[in-house]
Amino acid sequence: MLDLSSPAARTVFATVAALIGFFLFFPIYWLAISAFKGNAELYRLVPTLWPHAPTLENFVTAFTRGNLLLHLKNSLFVSGCAAAINTVLAMYAGYSFAKFKYPGRRAVMLMLLSAQVFPFGLLLISLYPMLTDLGLVDTRLGLLLSYIVFALPVSTYMLYSYFSQVPSELIEAARADGASELRIFHTIILPVSVPAVVTVFLYGFMWSWNDLLYAMTLIVSEDKRTVGPGLLLSYLNEVNADWGGAMAASLVASAPIVVAFAFLQRWFIQGVTAGSVK
Repeated sequence: MLDLSSPAARTVFATVAALIGFFLFFPIYWLAISAFKGNAELYRLVPTLWPHAPTLENFVTAFTRGNLLLHLKNSLFVSGCAAAINTVLAMYAGYSFAKFKYPGRRAVMLMLLSAQVFPFGLLLISLYPMLTDLGLVDTRLGLLLSYIVFALPVSTYMLYSYFSQVPSELIEAARADGASELRIFHTIILPVSVPAVVTVFLYGFMWSWNDLLYAMTLIVSEDKRTVGPGLLLSYLNEVNADWGGAMAASLVASAPIVVAFAFLQRWFIQGVTAGSVK
């Protein structure tokens, strides 16, 4: 066990923690300061560590050039719906795996988890012809379904791990009182599982929000694009590289995730650590 009582150990620990913090947060800092720099300062041979002449020009460009607000609306709709449907499906599937015994239960769960072994691109190669046959390419519904396909296995396992910790005696007592299985799940299990459910919702939402590969492949219409492809094609392409506008737009696009996590972090942290403190 690491002993932090000695000055040398504390110094090493603080140094390592500072290096990790620098590695994690410096890109965010650079994104933020670049959004307030003008083009002349952005393209200096010797970069500056803070804006010498702060400007809001890049934010004006972010809202007036391209369709940032439309892309944000599309991302909120697709990510929110995908996360909500994924959470509902994972709740029932995870509870089924955790508290019911039936033939094939383990095989089905292993099959779900095996989907995570394959790379994103390989799953996309399989999904694309299926969505084409169903007429769902270049539709929000097709993109939404593709996000659910990828997020559902992990979400199911997360909730399965949480529901496994719920005492079976509590369920048996409710059954003895005549409660139906759905009533037990909705009135007894779910109220004590809010942290895990919020964690799964945030996982599905953030994965959908940050996706670029699926959104670039499955959506081709400008009015249906989400934030990732919208930013890339509006600011960084073969004939244009507006780094200041891209940084400002990226800062704006990150706001929904930051706000959502700020409000839900308490339940998110409880859900992530639940398995270790039960």
